[in-house]
Amino acid sequence: MSKPSVAEVRAGGQPAGIKERTNEEHWAGRLYMRDLSPYLTTFFVRLGVPPNPITYLMMAFGVLAGVVVAFGGLWSAIAAALFVQVYLLLDCSDGEVARYTGRTSVAGIYLDRIGHYVSEIALLIGLGVRAQGGWEPGGWVILGMAAAIGVALIKAETDNVVVARAKAGLPEKVSDEAMRPRSSGLSLARRLASALKVHRLIQAVELSLIVVVAAVVDAFLGDLTATRILVAACAAVGVLMSFAHFVSVLASRRLE
Repeated sequence: MSKPSVAEVRAGGQPAGIKERTNEEHWAGRLYMRDLSPYLTTFFVRLGVPPNPITYLMMAFGVLAGVVVAFGGLWSAIAAALFVQVYLLLDCSDGEVARYTGRTSVAGIYLDRIGHYVSEIALLIGLGVRAQGGWEPGGWVILGMAAAIGVALIKAETDNVVVARAKAGLPEKVSDEAMRPRSSGLSLARRLASALKVHRLIQAVELSLIVVVAAVVDAFLGDLTATRILVAACAAVGVLMSFAHFVSVLASRRLE
């Protein structure tokens, strides 16, 4: 059995420019996870593990984070944040295995996208259950679900640009100029939203860390105030950003 070195796997699994991918590489990947992932990737390569089972494992940790966070308490928040870090590590590793072994596939891309949908939806619904204070239905659960729907819509709006262009026979790549709204007002609003990074509140890595902070505040106050404020903020951002992103797509030249 071939036993490549970590350096060889890093060279083959992380081609030049991978950390600079504008919309595909998470800041945590650039900051530290891409430095760590080749060690796990090397382990998988030496065992002969295909990339798709790694993606399924990524999904499992993402969903598990959502389940664990629902139980409440500080330690469940910390555990969920750790599971999300493993989710991110596996998200880096599956692609590295695919590139190093030459086993990239359309199915792998599809599974990876579904994994992100499922994981972020699970985390937000779990957060809503946590804010409710139990497993019974209630308004906080509904807010968590609203945030989850917002996240799913944002991802679907992005993915359906690619689908629509493919069906129309257009190339997948969209220029930066085409992504800008025609209206100067909408263009300014888009730049402002991008600068403020408000969308990161409903992304798994950032949200899991903020949940820990909210859990610490809740433990200090002896109630769920911080978690409930967080859920309300996530719902507001999810709903507003999904609508704003929809308008931005239609107001740009992405569909031309």
